[in-house]
Amino acid sequence: MKILVCISSVPDTTAKINFTADGKLFDKTGVQFVINPHDEISLNKAIDLQEKLGATVTIVTVGDASVDPVMRKALAIGANDGIRVDSEAKDDFFVATQIAKIVKEGGYDLILAGKESIDYNGGAVPGFIAAILDYAFVNASIGLELEGSTAKVVREIDGGKEIIEVALPVVIAGQKGLVEESAIRIPNMRGIMQARTKQINVVASESTESKVEIVGFEKPVERGNVTLIDKDNVAELVRLLHEEAKVI
Repeated sequence: MKILVCISSVPDTTAKINFTADGKLFDKTGVQFVINPHDEISLNKAIDLQEKLGATVTIVTVGDASVDPVMRKALAIGANDGIRVDSEAKDDFFVATQIAKIVKEGGYDLILAGKESIDYNGGAVPGFIAAILDYAFVNASIGLELEGSTAKVVREIDGGKEIIEVALPVVIAGQKGLVEESAIRIPNMRGIMQARTKQINVVASESTESKVEIVGFEKPVERGNVTLIDKDNVAELVRLLHEEAKVI
């Protein structure tokens, strides 16, 4: 059993976000990067399967050498080795194309990813990978068990859950619930030391046309001052909504 886990390096959720002067690039200065939380959940599920089934777990990411520390953390959690496609992650389709090539060459049985990254929230990479490879795809997965060459997947749907059985190979996008929060692994000293000797294979990117042109980024407008109105002063509330907020 060969499992490939897609890893994205994203800014820590506590980081202060800024853009370059022209507004076209994210300013990485002073920003701490971490494993995308949804990807980390899927990685932990892969390690569970590694322990139960003796599977080998490989991580893959698209990025330059700056993502290596995040990859090392994933290796410290328990992945066997890693592959880094040496290129800027330009857009969802570009990233998916690079990972699909790795899947074809590596003959992986199960491809796991997070349902989306927390920076751009595109949520398109896992589906693109499946479409390029013509593999089955299950999104928003909150449960996964393997029985031979079949995956039994539980996914979240509006108002309930759906249970799906699908033949391998398959692309599965996980989210919170795929593993228990208490079971999320934190790298220990032994894992960190072992990760230093695990191999990260750096490969060239596949030539692919970018489908997205960045026009610019803008921060949301800051919230204005809050005016408190006494609950009994309906007339004043109506006046402010009409004259100042201009919504009525």
